[in-house]
Amino acid sequence: MTQSIESNERRIGLFAATGVGVGAIVGGGILALSGVAFATTGPAALVAFAVNGLIAFFTALSFAEMASKFPESGGTYAFSRKVLSVEAAFTVGWVVWFASIVAAMLYAVGFGYFGLVLTEDLLRSFGHDAPEWSENDRLVALVAVGATLFLTVGLLRKSSGGGNWANVCKVIVFGVLILAGMWAVARQPVGETREAFRPFFAAGWLGLLQAMGYTFIALQGFDLIAAVGGEIRDPAKTIPRAMMLSLLIALLIYLPLLFVLTAVGAESGSKIAATAAENPEEIVATGAMNYLGPFGYWLVIVAAVLSMFTALQANLFAASRIALAMSRDRTLPSMLSQVTANRQIPVYSVVVTSVLVSSLVFLLPNVAAAGAAASLIFLVTFAIAHFLAILVRQRSGDYPPPFQTPSFPLVPVVGGLACISLAVFQGIAVPSAGAITVVWLSIGGLMFLSLFARQARLKDVSSMAANPELVRLRGNTPLVLVPIANPQNAEPMIILANTLVPSSIGRVLIQTIVVPPEDWDPDADPEPLNRSQEVLRASLGASTKLGMRVESLTTVSRHPMEEIARVARLHRCESVLLGLSEITDEQTGTPIERLLGKLNADVVVLRATSNWQLIDTERILVPVGGRGGHDHLLARLLGSLSRTQQRQVKFLRVVPAKTPEAERKRIQRDLERIAWENVGGPGEQEVIASDNVVETIVGAAEDCGLMILGVQRLGGGQKLFGAFTRRIVNRTKCRLIIISRRD
Repeated sequence: MTQSIESNERRIGLFAATGVGVGAIVGGGILALSGVAFATTGPAALVAFAVNGLIAFFTALSFAEMASKFPESGGTYAFSRKVLSVEAAFTVGWVVWFASIVAAMLYAVGFGYFGLVLTEDLLRSFGHDAPEWSENDRLVALVAVGATLFLTVGLLRKSSGGGNWANVCKVIVFGVLILAGMWAVARQPVGETREAFRPFFAAGWLGLLQAMGYTFIALQGFDLIAAVGGEIRDPAKTIPRAMMLSLLIALLIYLPLLFVLTAVGAESGSKIAATAAENPEEIVATGAMNYLGPFGYWLVIVAAVLSMFTALQANLFAASRIALAMSRDRTLPSMLSQVTANRQIPVYSVVVTSVLVSSLVFLLPNVAAAGAAASLIFLVTFAIAHFLAILVRQRSGDYPPPFQTPSFPLVPVVGGLACISLAVFQGIAVPSAGAITVVWLSIGGLMFLSLFARQARLKDVSSMAANPELVRLRGNTPLVLVPIANPQNAEPMIILANTLVPSSIGRVLIQTIVVPPEDWDPDADPEPLNRSQEVLRASLGASTKLGMRVESLTTVSRHPMEEIARVARLHRCESVLLGLSEITDEQTGTPIERLLGKLNADVVVLRATSNWQLIDTERILVPVGGRGGHDHLLARLLGSLSRTQQRQVKFLRVVPAKTPEAERKRIQRDLERIAWENVGGPGEQEVIASDNVVETIVGAAEDCGLMILGVQRLGGGQKLFGAFTRRIVNRTKCRLIIISRRD
């Protein structure tokens, strides 16, 4: 049984979180890329890995700062969603998900290859020939898929996915290789060791930079800890520590192993650069055999199998959590956000990720190019993460991240520039990587626009309304204009304005208008000024009582509605909040209707008594007549109203009495969808068959403290409130909000 929830139970501690990083980093990179590094720059491969380690530490600091601020699953996608637009966040999430899936596929294939090598060598060691079926290339793919399915079962049973035993074994194996190598170095004459490191920069500084570009991805994996941050206990402390520990463990293995391979890994009379140039893929195995004999070769093969296994597990785990985070924001199908009731495991996200990885094992024709594309994507997203870290620190205001990067902003600036430089190198070195990235982005863009855009944008609006800090993190300062003419309406109007735009996030501008008669002499007739001052005193008194910061503006005009429109345009108001006294049944447009036709802002019209308190409104009725054009404003309003307390929102659709049952069921499903889009849950929906729509809605409103009506804006002097709206307004005494979204 599954259910949809907004937060996972946190089950992962420091050891398991570090294991995610160690599982992803240690092993695969050094085994696959050390030969390339040696062939490119010689013994200076040590420096290449060390400098890359420093860049990785800088990047991990930026990740750690944002993960402590936003302890949610999703990694770079989750950070982007907080700071960037929903479209930009989808782009980041889409490519990061792809990169993690491709990385998992590569490690699955690597596990299949080294697993078969290990099997064949074991058979030969016992005097048996390798069976003919072991030479079949398809067998590697079958083993890769088998390992993927095996780990998928583990991820479906346990939140952390297991794999810690393999991590421990892997670290032990590498430890043995290093200790044995150090023993061999100690027994070797010092002169031979020195000679092995000459020339140190075999290809100069350019070769060093090339080696850095090729091998930085060997340290990728610490970011996966942030990708599963929603399941980590005490994330503000655990995530930074786990990231630093995983990188430290990786470097404590990588650098000594590279030193050993340089010193004693080449055959007598040869240098490591030449040896690596002949066979870069097997330089670690060849080097281990040179100083440890066949046992060293066996250790490398075992280390390779364990490394591929743990890296596959870590990337499957992280990729499924990225999909989970995206589906919760409706940028992927919402089905992927379903989790089990007992362990909070995202079953569909895990299964879909596993199916994609398994499919790519068979379908992807150019594995090397796909791997290069994944490396390019990771580097770009790392650079984005540095940029986001700067924005988060600058926009956090009074709520800074619990963990803060030292030497800010130097660390993210240097780290970001380094990641961008390496990404550019990767794009130049492997042009097909950029092509694959562009194709994947194009597919994602088409899917987003055709399938996810509407729901994702509604969810984004609702999230910002429910959590106004997101508005500040996006760099916005929304302004709501509140024209007040009746002092008795001041308090409810200001309460609603603060609900829409909290004063700590945006601005509330109270407007009072002095309406002078013709040939007005202020000294002889102070009444217009007195009325305006009375309204202003009531408004400022209400805001002070409520503890709000507001701004006030008093202007003089004989045409109040035109003046409101002028001020709204001048100040570029995002919203205008108006008070409603009455709507007549006259066929000509009322002044408020003519005003709405001139406003290029979201408009909220409130009808409430002077003693109305928003806190007393628990039940909200939302009549639905179709899709309308105010979905975003409705989602924003409902999110704002639900931010301070739990509200019971009922969506009502009235259909003709003779509507067929099948049509009613379809409409019921539509209401359920609307409820999910606007309140993030099933809410309450009702479809009533009646030929008297007005009386039905009026009757339903008797049990609710507030009703929300949406109307279309026609523009110009045309009527805004049709006969239906006028009858609803005049027949019900319920508190009422009428919303109209900007064109």
